[in-house]
Amino acid sequence: MIARNLLAILFVLCIGVSAQTADQIIAKNIAARGGLEKLKAIQSSRVTSTIDQGSFRATVIQENKRPNMLRTNFLVQGMTAITAYDGSTGWRISPFQGRKDPELIGEDELKSIAENSDIDGPLLDYKAKGHTVEYLGHDEVDGDDAYKLKVTLKSGDVFYYYFDPDTFLEIQREIQIFVRGSVRETVVQFGSYKPVDGVMYPFSVESWPKSNPEARSKSSVQKIEINTSVPDTDFKMPSAK
Repeated sequence: MIARNLLAILFVLCIGVSAQTADQIIAKNIAARGGLEKLKAIQSSRVTSTIDQGSFRATVIQENKRPNMLRTNFLVQGMTAITAYDGSTGWRISPFQGRKDPELIGEDELKSIAENSDIDGPLLDYKAKGHTVEYLGHDEVDGDDAYKLKVTLKSGDVFYYYFDPDTFLEIQREIQIFVRGSVRETVVQFGSYKPVDGVMYPFSVESWPKSNPEARSKSSVQKIEINTSVPDTDFKMPSAK
């Protein structure tokens, strides 16, 4: 009986240490990025990047604005595709498919866009957002040691975060998105961190489907603008011409 009670106590203590460690890592990541005050002061952002995948190249401009607004402009050969979310409605314009009028986005893609519209990301205030976080100990990224967290979003999607143990900046994320009974897995790596208005951002991002590392695309950030003027109307679905 004593041994059984001792095991129960140790189990409870292990759970407490795991939860505390997860929160400590998140706190150190927030501090490494610039601190809670500076992160919360960001009301809007505009990131201009160049994406390369083999011989294909495109310019991407992503705008985020509080509370949950997102717009992405995808520019190729003089044409611009738009994907946007105003906090409730997701829409797109797809000139590459010959559709120049705005159209609503399907439910599956809307879930992903709504998740990306969170300017703070899932970790900040994760409990209030309905997410859960587990500390999974140490792992490796390209042979280097990393701390690993499992983040289960309120939607059911799962993110695995990997942090540099020295800087506590994120170096990799594995994303599991559940769509109609199937799982889509993507790997994203972050590097070349630089400060912008006192906040650290990765200026190099590579991503690929987990099942096909050869289909790798690289995003090189050209410019990041913080608290620039972005009207709410940019995120609203326009009327068809």
